[in-house]
Order: sequence, then C-alpha cells, then structure tokens
Amino acid sequence: MASYAAKESNPAANDTEQVQRALAGDAGALRAIMQTHNQRLYRIARSILGNNADAEDAVQEAYVSVFISLSSYRGEGSLKSWLSRIVVNESLERIRQRHSSIDLATLEQQQGEAQIIQFPHATPNDDPERTMAQRQIIHLVEQATDNLPEAFRLVFVTRVIEGMSVEETSELLGIKP
Repeated sequence: MASYAAKESNPAANDTEQVQRALAGDAGALRAIMQTHNQRLYRIARSILGNNADAEDAVQEAYVSVFISLSSYRGEGSLKSWLSRIVVNESLERIRQRHSSIDLATLEQQQGEAQIIQFPHATPNDDPERTMAQRQIIHLVEQATDNLPEAFRLVFVTRVIEGMSVEETSELLGIKP
C-alpha cells in the first residue's frame, strides 16, 4: 500500500515506470499510456489543426514517433509534457506542409469550415431542460474557442481545458510563463 501511495504522489516515477514497462514489451503499459493521454493529445492537435480528421491523423503519427523514440524519454519532465510536445510538433509540421501546398483562398475557406470538438453530453437520467442548457453552453464554449487566434487558442486549451500548469504550458509551447 505504501508503494502505491508513493507512485501516486510522484507522477514522474510512475511515468518512468510505465515507459520502462513499455520498452520491455508490455503491451498493457503502451495501452495505458495511450488511454491516459489520448484525449489531451487529441484536443491539443485539434486546437492547432482546426478539424477532427487532421487531429486524429496527427495524434496517430505522433504515437508512431513516440513508440520509435520512447527510449529517449529521460523522465526529467512529465510524460504528459513530453507527449504533448511531440503532438504539437507533428501538428505544426502538418500546418507547414498545408501552407506550402495550398493557396491563401483555400486556407481561408478551410478555416471557415473548421469542425468543433464534441464534448460528452449529459447522461439520460438528467433533466431534459438541463441537458439542453448544457449543450448550448458547450456549443458556445466550442465556438468561442474556435474563434480565438491560434496562439491564444492553444494556450487556452492547454491551460483551461486540459488543466496544465503555467510551467507545463510554457515548456510545451516554448514561451515564457
């Protein structure tokens, strides 16, 4: 019981242990890493790329990069930050490729067609009026988030939606706190 409490109080040790298990071929550890971080990574990619399909592709490609370079994770920072940085890099690379292969008119049209992240809806036991109000609020937050300039949108998603600290966000984005 004491070792479990120690793992819970020291997420970096738990991250390092998970990575070591994954490197040793433990498929459960790989699955746990993906399940723990997938939603956060998707939202970060989505906030950069502006649509669901590109975000899914970026996260999948980032996972390939992660598994190829998993041995380079040193445990100096959180696994969450390390994975997020890989997704940010993959997403930004996709934007660079997109900008070099399309013209400005097409880019403006694509930005207008951005899809919105669907958040989980209320459970069936909830009051229908409350469910409708929650959906309206979610829709307004999604619209407001999508309308933010890219730099602010990414900071907003990492800090407010994903709950990352100022230090983690600044490290992830390469900016001053």
